[in-house]
Amino acid sequence: MILAGQHICVPPHARSYPYLAAISQSPQHAIKYVGFDAERGSSVGGTNVRGAYLSARYESRREETDFSVHDYLTGHTELNALEREDSEPDRTALDAITEQLNLRNLLSMPVANLSNGQTRRARIAKALMARPEVLLLDGPFMGLDPNTLRMMSRVLMGLAERQQPRLVMSLRPEDDVPEWVSHLVVVDEKLEIIGQGAKGDLLQDGGAHQHALRGILGAAGHGQPSLSQVHVSRDGFKKQSPPLPAGEALVDMRGVKVAYGDKTVLGDWTRTVDGDAKSGLWWSLHRGQRCGIFGPNGSGKTTMLSLITSDHPQTYSLPIKLFGRSRLPRSGELGISLFDLQKRMGHSSPEVHAFYPKQLSVRRALESAWADAPLARPALTDVAKSRVDACLRWFARELNPAQKEPTALEILQAAAEGRAPIKHIVAALRDVYKEATAGNADLAWATNLSVRELSFSNQRLVLFLRAIVAGPDLVILDEALSGIDEAIRDKALLFLSHGERISKVQNGSAEDSVLSHAGLMAMDGLSPEQALLVISHSKEDVPGCVREWICLPEPGEGNAPRVGALPGPLELNRGGWDEVWGR
Repeated sequence: MILAGQHICVPPHARSYPYLAAISQSPQHAIKYVGFDAERGSSVGGTNVRGAYLSARYESRREETDFSVHDYLTGHTELNALEREDSEPDRTALDAITEQLNLRNLLSMPVANLSNGQTRRARIAKALMARPEVLLLDGPFMGLDPNTLRMMSRVLMGLAERQQPRLVMSLRPEDDVPEWVSHLVVVDEKLEIIGQGAKGDLLQDGGAHQHALRGILGAAGHGQPSLSQVHVSRDGFKKQSPPLPAGEALVDMRGVKVAYGDKTVLGDWTRTVDGDAKSGLWWSLHRGQRCGIFGPNGSGKTTMLSLITSDHPQTYSLPIKLFGRSRLPRSGELGISLFDLQKRMGHSSPEVHAFYPKQLSVRRALESAWADAPLARPALTDVAKSRVDACLRWFARELNPAQKEPTALEILQAAAEGRAPIKHIVAALRDVYKEATAGNADLAWATNLSVRELSFSNQRLVLFLRAIVAGPDLVILDEALSGIDEAIRDKALLFLSHGERISKVQNGSAEDSVLSHAGLMAMDGLSPEQALLVISHSKEDVPGCVREWICLPEPGEGNAPRVGALPGPLELNRGGWDEVWGR
């Protein structure tokens, strides 16, 4: 954003554009920025065309503001816009760009109906329509399935090779650096540049920062043990970990098919069920199950979840039972209300992130898990308050990095280190913790700090915690950890499954926390009574507890989804990820 001229530069002359001055172009026209975080990348073009609320994208009624992809790309997204004919160069550019980005078949679709991957391509296409000299892409590979990621990389490689426009991208440490990238600038966690130059030279001559460079770039698995040497996943699961027994069905789909007119977006297949060929999606989720939903961008994963969360209007008419009940009343059977569903589900996704009111404080955001709506007053018990406090203390260092004093957990840990066996000093540790948390003074920051003031990664972390803090029957994580810093992601995955019981996984073993030894835990991990649904395009974001999976097919192919089971954490399964994707 600094390169795009969107921040004030001090001193002003520290930022200049010599080439643009030579060709008499302003940075505002010559440089286009496309970011993919919740503020800039959750929708196509911003709030004016993203839809007014979360479920708007699934509705068949079209409003005047429901612009098509063609309208968006050609700039016709104002209600009182001037009528103008597209010039021949505009039409030529539109044809070429939509062909490059595989958008031609989507031109008539309302932008609110686009999937996350389709939205990303549309936003890049919009920037290219302005014919910039430089295109800045912030996290272009975040949240893309492996096939779409390869396609996007090929498209960007073509742009880079033609230098039309010149390309500058930001990548996360877990992203592979594409082979076609020629130069790198590497920034550490302190926002300091520790290396820059030609990619081929950077690792050869990294100087004093060579070790850090290798760590950030993940060069050739530097410093990482092989899978044969690892027996416990990052979130504390052994290589062979059987699934929990399945309890009652929380979700039951029996022949679900979602269509808009003559276009079917989910369930356009026939498969054998109990020996008979049946059409549509037949699938169920039970208590104790941890299931991953995978598939290419646009295959219907988010649509499938929207039926479960009841954001999709067709939930009312389709053969779906949620917690043993249909949405509408039937003969001798009560329907289940939206408020009942919300109380029994915890949901985090890029869409929730985009629409969530970010003026709320961090504490209020977590407390909203007990409210009917984010801005409604939560019904908090003492247990609920203690669970919120536990989440805030566990992630205090991450959510409040400006804090210089030790956190309550750091004080407790220091009191336990180098002492007699913890079981002999439990009373002393409880006194230390009681003093460190007196009056919740150590959590004052959570009341004063708004969600908007947090980094993108920490905003995602808050919404992840909101989804699990109340211990709902069903936890739904739809790309919930996409874009979160690697260390925070690993800590969040550990907390999801084990709560405050395990502090870290180190040297192949899980280490119990001081809180668990001292009997001070308020948050457990997922219980056998809960179910978990996960959508992710990144193997690293899949929790180690996931055992069942379903992979939806490419849209329009008519193939049935593939299903399978994992013997243990996906992280430690050498061929598991390829098996999921059918490679």
